[in-house]
Amino acid sequence: MNLLTAINLGKSFGERDLFKNVSFNIDEKSKIGLIGANGVGKTTLFRVLCDEEGYSGSLNKNSLLKIGYMEQTPPEDNITDAYTYVLGVFSHLEALETKLEEIRVEIENDEGETEALINAQERLNNEYIDKGGLVYKSKCRSMLLGLGFSEKELTNKLSELSGGQRTRLSLARVLLSDANLLLLDEPTNHLDIESIVFLENFLKEYNRSFIVISHDRYFLDKVTNRTFELECEKLTQYDGNYTVFAQKKKAAYDAAVKKYDNTMKEINRIEGMIEQQRRWNREKNIKTAESKQKVIDRLEKDFEKPRTNTERVRFKFTTTLEGGNDVMMVTSLKKSYGDKKLFEDANLLIKKNECVFVLGPNGCGKTTFYRIIKGDEVADAGNVKFGSNIECSYFDQTRCDISSGKTVLDEVWDRFPKMTQTQVRNALAAFLFKDDDVFKETDCLSGGEKARIALLCLMLRGSNFILLDEPTNHLDLASREALEDAIADFGGTVFIISHDRYLINKLADKLFVFEDDTIREYRCSYDEYLALKDNVEKPVKEISQPKAEKINDYKMQKERERAKRMRASRISKLETLISETEEKINAVSEEINNCGFDYQKLMELNSTLDSLNENLFSYMEEWEQLCEEEEE
Repeated sequence: MNLLTAINLGKSFGERDLFKNVSFNIDEKSKIGLIGANGVGKTTLFRVLCDEEGYSGSLNKNSLLKIGYMEQTPPEDNITDAYTYVLGVFSHLEALETKLEEIRVEIENDEGETEALINAQERLNNEYIDKGGLVYKSKCRSMLLGLGFSEKELTNKLSELSGGQRTRLSLARVLLSDANLLLLDEPTNHLDIESIVFLENFLKEYNRSFIVISHDRYFLDKVTNRTFELECEKLTQYDGNYTVFAQKKKAAYDAAVKKYDNTMKEINRIEGMIEQQRRWNREKNIKTAESKQKVIDRLEKDFEKPRTNTERVRFKFTTTLEGGNDVMMVTSLKKSYGDKKLFEDANLLIKKNECVFVLGPNGCGKTTFYRIIKGDEVADAGNVKFGSNIECSYFDQTRCDISSGKTVLDEVWDRFPKMTQTQVRNALAAFLFKDDDVFKETDCLSGGEKARIALLCLMLRGSNFILLDEPTNHLDLASREALEDAIADFGGTVFIISHDRYLINKLADKLFVFEDDTIREYRCSYDEYLALKDNVEKPVKEISQPKAEKINDYKMQKERERAKRMRASRISKLETLISETEEKINAVSEEINNCGFDYQKLMELNSTLDSLNENLFSYMEEWEQLCEEEEE
């Protein structure tokens, strides 16, 4: 059954076309991911489908269509609690309960015709059971617990809840509704990994339709079987989840580029022939030139260069600092708030060039751990130490360090006053702040824009240890991919708190997981961690040896590849250090030769020369050893 058909939908704001000629069908079991850069019109398209925005074109809706659209922010309420608010989606069942209670009282008090009342009671009771009256309260409770609420929080008034918690209430209501087409706008925001997995399982089992806007690629891969992409004012449809979409889009783009290049070569070839024919300037040659020109006109008809309007942020983390091999040491760390124990006896080590991720459910203590590292919070016991010559830079998901009342330009320039205005504006342009955007007030920026400024400032500091708290929140897919590439190419050490499982799988060398009132260390990716955890939770007899060996082989292969990359990086660094040290030795030697009889200076220079020679010997020894390992 077809639920909805869109034909040539269009939406403009002033002279700007947000999208146009958008057409698609949605059947009764469509599971669609809607993707695109921030600002291309994804949420506006949802509002058009709900008739909350004007539009051009036409929408044909089945008479049985019921749309469930997740409200971004439910009302604050000093009376209604979280559980009661979600129960409100079953108001029809609550009305039936009230009516049944009224009939029961009438029968007990003999206030009417008993037989008619009993018949009415039976009919309403059957309706109540058929519509889920016996289970709706437990469904509400299970949904709220699955989305990360504690038992205690179920009784909190809406006004006592955070914006993220109230957004989760809206999600709970729409998931529990009797809608047959759900429109979910960034539903994984404010959810931890456990809650996202709960939502994934719900949507995989959901036997109706939904369209979900999300930048969570792992989530999209799990729950969708079609992908709509809004780009260049058009909507393109693909069969398959995000990974399939990415492969098909790349293949289509590569084919379009190849066709464009071949067509341009043919046009250039024919233009050369035309020019030659016109040089000869005979009647026959002129006719040939005119004929060839018609061929070019046919080729150029409806012909344009393949393009994309997904402008990527240009991240590049660099550092010139050469720190020690032990970057951060955590010893016997403990933290509690009253009776609530977050973690204790945590002993962790981060080594040079590692990319470490911190995982755990909301409220487990990840942000507190991060604040202890920053020095904003004091541990109950234990300590955190940084290695030699380690300089840290921090990114906070709340971006509270963005000043108020400044322009974007001044916000960055005040932090880096030694840069010229041109340098600051070039840096901002790399983060998509161009032209008049640099004069925007920071108070008017979106969450994504503030995140980009904070990441730009972190990039400009040039630290060798960067710590990131939920860096991909508010970033679109293109920006997430750019950030991933920058972290992968970074020559320093990275510590990341994140729920982005795609990011974790791509970059993780090590996981710090909050488990059993402490923080445990795993040297694996997220999927490997799940496999290991699954094996631990199963009875021993169910764990097959080949599977365990496969996981170990995969881990060992990843470790070997990691070691090879680090070895190549270190060899390159050593070669630079050797060259620089040799230059310094030559300079000091020349200075000694020209020193004359200044014995004090001569002693200092000889001491410097000895130190440089020791360094050179150490670098050469390490370089030779690494080269031998590389050959093996």
